[in-house]
This record gives sequence, structure tokens and C-alpha cells, in this order.
Amino acid sequence: MKSKFIVQQRKIIIDTDPGQDDAVAILLALASPEEIEVLGITAVAGNVPLNLTKKNARIVCELAKKTDIKVFAGCDTPMKRPLVTAEHVHGKTGLDGPTLPDPQMPLQKQHAVDFIIETVRNNEAGTITLCPLGPLTNIATAIEKAPDIKEKVQEIVLMGGAYFEVGNITPTAEFNIYVDPEAAEIVFQSNIKITVLPLDVTHKALVTKARNDAFRALNSPVGKAVAEMTDFFERFDKEKYGSDGAPLHDPCVIAYILSPDLFSGRHINVEVETQSELTLGMTVADWWKVSGRPPNAYFIGDLDADGFFSLLTERLTRL
Repeated sequence: MKSKFIVQQRKIIIDTDPGQDDAVAILLALASPEEIEVLGITAVAGNVPLNLTKKNARIVCELAKKTDIKVFAGCDTPMKRPLVTAEHVHGKTGLDGPTLPDPQMPLQKQHAVDFIIETVRNNEAGTITLCPLGPLTNIATAIEKAPDIKEKVQEIVLMGGAYFEVGNITPTAEFNIYVDPEAAEIVFQSNIKITVLPLDVTHKALVTKARNDAFRALNSPVGKAVAEMTDFFERFDKEKYGSDGAPLHDPCVIAYILSPDLFSGRHINVEVETQSELTLGMTVADWWKVSGRPPNAYFIGDLDADGFFSLLTERLTRL
């Protein structure tokens, strides 16, 4: 079946800390080669430590049978703070749920930050999109090390932050931003075009039983693994939020690139709190435009959930 979701091909780097929902995001990107060219996957410490995220990224590539994708290990700690992880959500491996074999494909020798810098510099300006799905340590470190890349990046499309949904790791902060708020501050102050997929929208991308049954009904290793990941992942959110299933946070980033019409938001100012113990890592999103500060991000607030899951399920059939 020919997809109705067609946009111009984008060159992207996926920066990630897999994570079950990161895994689904990677699968969605790898299943969409007509629209997305994945130049590389860079791992960062976040949901679990770097030794696991760099392994998990390769496990997911092998699950998709895309062993030609280059995976790079990046920063193992935030820029100024000790690492906070989320095994309480993702399990001790980060990919708890399915039983997946250890990867055979190699890890690249180059550091992820150097790969990001080199790739942006070596491509025509305005042709590389960075897709961070975890803490922003690698991206901010690249900007600090090579500020010239700010002029060349096409866009940063990231999962992170919250406004109406406030926080999921503290009362006021979303996990990715909280883990490395200094990195987030650098990114939001970079003057690069930024699109933010916060909890406000990702909490609307809920894997209900019917949607997970559709993954399982694909009768493929990918469909089975995604269903088993979600079965594991959802127990935390069901207990915490009383929701009908788990939100697929990170696939929203890739879905936005594939089909931006599924999403709606506002161009607003977003600042990151780095000082207060009470609100550390909060994304102060000026949704109502009351601060007078200039907009620096397109902050997504809503999505067509049925359209999102139609896109995701259709693409997973390809793997």
C-alpha cells in the first residue's frame, strides 16, 4: 500500500537514550527512508547510563535489520551535574519487555559530539535536522565546542519539556530537560530553529489496548517487540496518571517530521530554569505571550492521535 504521508526527504541525526519509546521512534525513522535519511544515531546518557544506551541503539537497528546505520557513543554525564536515570520507568536495561539479542554491529570509534559537528559542517547549510530524544548534553556540547554549526543546522526537533502537564520527574520538570538543564538552556538560547514536542502533546499519544493489539497483529518481530515494550512501559504511566496506556513520547518527534499536519502549536518563548532547587529543569513556556520575550521555539500543544497511530502502525509494517 502506497503511503499517503509524503514530504520531502530530510537528513537527520537521531540523538537518543533508548528507552522503549526512543526505540519506537528509531524504528519509525528507519521505516521511512523515502522521507528521512538517518545519517547516524548518537547515544547519550539519560534513561539509562551510556553503556546501555549505546548498546540499545544498536539492538534497535538490528531489530529493524538496518545494520548499516552508524551508531556513536556520546556524553556519559550531564554538563554540570551528576546523572539522573529512569530505570523505574524503563527497567534495568532501558528496553525491558521483549527479549532481544545483544548487538553484533559495531559501535563507531568517533565521539558522538565530533560526529555531529563534522556532519553539520560537511553538509550544505540548512540541510541537517537534529532530533534529540533524550537529555540535550550531546547537542549542547557540540554547540559549545563548535558554535559555527548554529548557522548551519536546519532545525532541532526535540522531545522535552512541559507547560500544562508540568513535570514527570519532579512536580515542575520533564525528565529530559531536568537531567541536563544547563544543556537545555544552551540549546534554547542558540537561535537555531527549534520545534518542541513536550509532555503536553506526547501525553495525548496514548497506546490504548486496541492500538497495542494492532502492533501485535503485525505478526512480525518488530510488531511483537513494540507491543512487548509498550506492555512493560505502560505499567508506570497507568499507575501514575490513571491513563488508558503509555504515552509514546519520542515517536512524536519523527512523526512531526513525517507529517507535521498531525500537530499544532504556537511560536513562543521558552526559558529553562537552572537555578532554583524547587523548579530546576522547568521549561517556562510563555504560552499566553505575557512576558514580552521574543519567541524562540515552536511549542507543540496538540496532535491527531488517530492519525499518529495510523502513520506509526503503517510504517512498522514495512520493517
